[in-house]
Amino acid sequence: MKHHSISLDFPADILLALNESEQDFKNRIKLTLAIQLYKLEKLTLGKAAQLSGISRMEFENELVKNGIPISNLSEKDILSDLNKLDS
Repeated sequence: MKHHSISLDFPADILLALNESEQDFKNRIKLTLAIQLYKLEKLTLGKAAQLSGISRMEFENELVKNGIPISNLSEKDILSDLNKLDS
């Protein structure tokens, strides 16, 4: 799989303020971006997990920790599916 790199400039004291290593900060940025793109329905659950660099199960756990639903189905969608099962 081909990868692209994006360079990001930030003040040098940010890592000190966060008490994080550069790698930890990079991982945090990737996870935060993946969660946001998932919330905006720009990425599927699988693609968001891939972007974050963690497994799908770990990504689902991060969504739960952040109070974000794993499914984007509406109540109407669920009821429609249930009606199909009853038929």
